[in-house]
Amino acid sequence: MAKMNATDAKNRFGQLLEMARAEPVHVQKNGRDVGVMISPEQYEKFLELNAAPKVRPVVDELLAKSIERRRSLYQALAK
Repeated sequence: MAKMNATDAKNRFGQLLEMARAEPVHVQKNGRDVGVMISPEQYEKFLELNAAPKVRPVVDELLAKSIERRRSLYQALAK
């Protein structure tokens, strides 16, 4: 995992772009991640994965119905 602080990312933007072509680059400010630079190919893969339908839409729907039907039971158990 490549890292670069925000000041270096600003001052060496061309290098940041080149690094991002090989792997994601975490941009840090005050020691914590504030952004990640990725290549266009990696971004396209990300979009494709997010756009894919859920694997278990029926299970999710049944769970939501169960929670709605048994709401008072779940609330009592939570106390």
